[in-house]
Amino acid sequence: MSKSIFKKVKLAESKELNNYLKEHPETKYLDAIISDLSGIIRGKRMPIKDAAKLFTNGIQFCYSTFLLDASGYCPDVKGRGFSDGDPDATYYPIANSLQPLPWHKDPIAQVLITIQDDHRYSSLMDPRNILAKIIEKFEDEKLYPKVAFELEFYLFDKRKSIYEKPKVATSPRSQRRSEGTQVYGMKELDDYYDFLEDVNLFCQKQKIPATTASSEFAPGQYEINLKYSDDPLKAADHSALLRRVIKETAELHGYEASFLSKPFLDQSGSGMHVHISLFNEKGDNVYANKSKYLSHSIGGLQKTMYEAFAIFAPNINAYRRFLPNQFVPVNNSWGPNNRSVALRIPTGDLASTRIEHRVSGAEANPYLVLSSILTGIHYGIKKKLNPDKPRTDNACENPDKNMPRNIEESLNLLANSKILQKYITQEYIDLYVDLKRKELETYQDEISNIEYKWYLNL
Repeated sequence: MSKSIFKKVKLAESKELNNYLKEHPETKYLDAIISDLSGIIRGKRMPIKDAAKLFTNGIQFCYSTFLLDASGYCPDVKGRGFSDGDPDATYYPIANSLQPLPWHKDPIAQVLITIQDDHRYSSLMDPRNILAKIIEKFEDEKLYPKVAFELEFYLFDKRKSIYEKPKVATSPRSQRRSEGTQVYGMKELDDYYDFLEDVNLFCQKQKIPATTASSEFAPGQYEINLKYSDDPLKAADHSALLRRVIKETAELHGYEASFLSKPFLDQSGSGMHVHISLFNEKGDNVYANKSKYLSHSIGGLQKTMYEAFAIFAPNINAYRRFLPNQFVPVNNSWGPNNRSVALRIPTGDLASTRIEHRVSGAEANPYLVLSSILTGIHYGIKKKLNPDKPRTDNACENPDKNMPRNIEESLNLLANSKILQKYITQEYIDLYVDLKRKELETYQDEISNIEYKWYLNL
């Protein structure tokens, strides 16, 4: 069994597989999976009789799996893909991630895997390993983050083609599509009760700590919250795997689920909200009592926010979400119990004092999002940065002209970052920026419907 390269990355041992098979002797296959840069689950399926090799020797998988664009194409990022012969790395299973696929007709298991192989390239190509390295910086300061993700998504009727425009899902109860903005509406939950109940059941079976579900600010839009975790890596794992559960459950019920930031121009966008607290060795929340840690963390997040925007908003559609008066930030403001700001301090008792980071689109990579958030917090604490004045009014009335308005601006800021490159590494930033620029080039090579609509009759 290989030893992890990273202190915070725990690898599974053969005992974990043996114990699982004692409990699930009927298992036919094992899926060794990753969540790629766009949140798409990729992997290999092996007969269960061959699974023991994975837990002793790992599995070969190309490095470039983490450098695919949103369409699944390998654009030869910085010469990695076609130019270098697309070499393999050894991936190993992650401890405590072996779980069943409860939605599948056959008894199949899944396990998350991670690169732990520097023989050709750095294992930091895997965003999970980047997050692991940044967590180490907090432990050096004897500080320990606790994290919870919230994910918003839309439920659509299943399309016959990927070129078909989405339509809000038809309720099996009312036989009508959702209409209007009935935020927190209980009827909207009951209209899709069977779907949401299966999501809850499948999360339980996969040990994903899903909790509250609510209808959101648009027809067919929902939010599911995850419970706090004192293991930031697991919190990001749960966010990535929750997306898979929601998508697979939607498929089972004849729907499609999408985490795209802005599928409808006239409706609310979907976000990934991240709640984070910091604790000391005694188990005390160091954010309580409006502490210096809280102030410095907010100051650091404000300082690094625009540098990291290409991670929070990773595609051309994500920028459609940032509009005034839609409970989406249009600047880097902060404030107590205020949903118009980027960094909200929710109300509650002192022991639960936390920052809610409200910037990211729902389709963003949770490992990179959390890495960027922790970077801002750590930098702010180390440099003793202080935030500007808190907002208790409508912060959307003051859009920041320095806030990136499109993916090109964001990629330029990230490429020239002064702070993130010290944490996420310049090598990874160069890879990410090159990938996203090539993805944008491919996008722009397509002839859009509006080009035909406007210009074909000329």
